[in-house]
Amino acid sequence: MDDGRRRVAIEAVSPEVDGGRFAVKRTLGDLVLVDADIFADGHDELAAVLRYRAEQGEWREAPLRLTVNDSWRGQFRVDRLGRWSFTIEAWVDHFHTWARDMIRRLEAGQDVEVDLKVGAALVRAAAKRASGADAKTLAAAARSLTGKRGAERALAFDLANLMARHPDRSHAGCYGHEVPMFVERERARFSAWYEMFPRSASSKPGRHGTFKDVEARLPYVAGMGFDVLYLPPIHPIGAAFRKGANNTTRPTPSDPGSPWAIGAPEGGHKSIHPELGTLADFRHLVAAAERHGLEVALDIAFQVSPDHPYVRDHPEWFRQRPDGTIQYAENPPKKYQDIYPFDFESEHRQALWEELKSVFEFWVEQGVRAFRVDNPHTKPFDFWEWVIGELHARHPDLIFLSEAFTHPKVMYRLAKLGFSQSYTYFAWRHEAWELKQYFSELTRPPVSDFFRANLWPNTPDILTDFAQKGGPVGSALRLVLAATLGASFGIYGPVYELVETSPHMVGREDYLDSEKYAIRHWDLKQKGSLRELITRVNRIRREHPALQHDRWLRFVNTDNERLLAYTKTAPDGSDPICVVVNLDPFQRQAGWIELPVESGPLTYAVEDVLNGAGYTWNAPPAWNYVDLDPAVTPAHVFRIGRRLRELENSDVG
Repeated sequence: MDDGRRRVAIEAVSPEVDGGRFAVKRTLGDLVLVDADIFADGHDELAAVLRYRAEQGEWREAPLRLTVNDSWRGQFRVDRLGRWSFTIEAWVDHFHTWARDMIRRLEAGQDVEVDLKVGAALVRAAAKRASGADAKTLAAAARSLTGKRGAERALAFDLANLMARHPDRSHAGCYGHEVPMFVERERARFSAWYEMFPRSASSKPGRHGTFKDVEARLPYVAGMGFDVLYLPPIHPIGAAFRKGANNTTRPTPSDPGSPWAIGAPEGGHKSIHPELGTLADFRHLVAAAERHGLEVALDIAFQVSPDHPYVRDHPEWFRQRPDGTIQYAENPPKKYQDIYPFDFESEHRQALWEELKSVFEFWVEQGVRAFRVDNPHTKPFDFWEWVIGELHARHPDLIFLSEAFTHPKVMYRLAKLGFSQSYTYFAWRHEAWELKQYFSELTRPPVSDFFRANLWPNTPDILTDFAQKGGPVGSALRLVLAATLGASFGIYGPVYELVETSPHMVGREDYLDSEKYAIRHWDLKQKGSLRELITRVNRIRREHPALQHDRWLRFVNTDNERLLAYTKTAPDGSDPICVVVNLDPFQRQAGWIELPVESGPLTYAVEDVLNGAGYTWNAPPAWNYVDLDPAVTPAHVFRIGRRLRELENSDVG
């Protein structure tokens, strides 16, 4: 039981996720800012330190400083991947309290002889805690405090520093627990993903693509500035209940089936579709991608076709229907007879979990370090916490992207359980007010401490009504939004850059002749491609640190609701960027935006790095005019330059 001498209270520690139940997310090299409310009874001065360490590492300390009222702040930099933890220790600083009161007594002209003896005792105690030169200096200081210049010595800055180095922490109060943190590599925070179907990569129409064809496509993908090449499932595809073109249940013999109907006599989740190549070919692709500055991300879909070897060898991993058949996937009234879900409530779930973990481990051995996980919200939370934890313990550099379009609380829970990045509702947010509301939530604590958005304007399953009707300009403006609102984004290509937006049916989000059920051939040189815009936007993202972070996104006022304006900076406040997007793909929109600049009177050089134009903006007023014609450009990406000169008067408009 505490003896009552730990008088300090520590509350409202931030960052912290659900009281320390889940890890705070950060990336390698980040400066972690920690805030807390620290206070005690009475009027004594306090001192506090931030204690932090990497897993199994030595504890290190950084000072916490009082900012305002009882709020304190400290910081430390993370320099290793993996698990970290931090906590706070605080105590009553008797010497600081004594020095503060000594100043007041001297200012009041009081006799301080006795008080100097009290101070000398505090310094002698510190000398006993110190060693070497510090101990000798403190002992001498204690003796000098009772001399003629004792008061002067008592307030000397070097003595205060020495005492701060050797405080009395015998009755320090500690935060109730260590706050967990997981540190990932930069690509978990800043990345550009490009999705493509390998079977559609052939340069010859009608031929099934191979990994060698994908290799030939690498310069194209890397040339646009992407750093992650994401491949849908590359495994053998089942024949039972195979889906045909446009999701018909009556396939022809030439229909290749859906890659997500995983498993055939040739193998399952650890096998490769024979027409794509061999395992050696895949490893060669991974190495070739790395030479182009790309890493290959694989789709992990934990479901099987009726032809998967698991069905034959482990029927206990699936739910049995009363008629003896295996339960196929359903979303009533829809039936997906070509897919069997695993039964995670099976009595044999432990063996199932271990096998599914081994699927990840197999592909890690082949050089894969990034995974897009299909429908994780349809599997147990406990499974994901366990399997990601196990994998991260051995491979802290792994990145997991959650493809869960479901309830927000479920999406957030999956992120807390360990997913590095998450798909979002971005594809369906089109108005300025809803974009502001949604991204203000995603980029502020507490959400930003565990959830990293990866923005996709399209996927093989998502062809929004806006995309269908917006044409090339609509696709262009959504590209700029995705790439600048978020530090991580992705597109499903080549359909995106080629602006293929024809739906299978009006009112549906399915593509006509979807690659999910067919092999397509793409003319990458066709007119109207957004390739040049994508390349330019990705170059801007790499050149400007402000666009490589989400936490410093701030929306700014406009007088036109069809114009969305926002700023971003680097963590240290440098590299200010202002993006203005015309949300209307059909009509010219103009208006005034309020840029939060320093107080004037000043002029600022503003460079539109997207379109290659320069402007001069004034402050005050902070309002400046923009005009965006969608026939010319959907957006401005302004780099706010240095202060040019002071104006002679403040009435410049």
